[in-house]
Amino acid sequence: MLFTRYPKAGNTKTRLIPHLGAVEAAALQRRMTEAMAGEMAFLGPEIDRQVHFAGGELAQMRTWLGRQFTYLPQFAGDLGNRLHQAFVDNFGLEMEAVVAIGADCPQLKNSHFKQAFRLLKTHDVVLGPAADGGYYMIGLNHPQPQLFENISWGTSEVFAQTVAIAKTLNLSVATLEQLRDVDRPEDLEILNSVLAPEAWAS
Repeated sequence: MLFTRYPKAGNTKTRLIPHLGAVEAAALQRRMTEAMAGEMAFLGPEIDRQVHFAGGELAQMRTWLGRQFTYLPQFAGDLGNRLHQAFVDNFGLEMEAVVAIGADCPQLKNSHFKQAFRLLKTHDVVLGPAADGGYYMIGLNHPQPQLFENISWGTSEVFAQTVAIAKTLNLSVATLEQLRDVDRPEDLEILNSVLAPEAWAS
């Protein structure tokens, strides 16, 4: 499940707008989402590749990213509720394992997805820790609503709080390598090492 926003100027990557401007921030969102969709395209046909979108319409998303994905509007509420409800819906369809990512981590590759699915065969939870204290990926093999409750979303405590809750629930947790999200001006330098400049600049 890729969680992203339709790249309309002024409505996305808002923390970067003071630094880049609304148009450039939206262009960055567009390029990073396209790069992540490209990584998802390498996954096998046995995996349902979903795009959970906000800020756009279904027709816009299909025109933008193509018809190889299942498109679903994000649920209402905070990030925790949106994630939890999406996991519940997928497990209701008898999915064996479900992985959620955002479009903010250009270092994330399809090899990380494959590693997460392998780990979910022997662990309850897989987390990809982000350098800012959040996580760039969460994977589950059963619904775990408490992992999305009482989390300080958007802060440096998200990963630690999630792990702490998992421990209280006696869930086995596997972690992937730490990667960097792109949310703030100081994060932009990472783009030069993982994407060619023309791939993210408008």
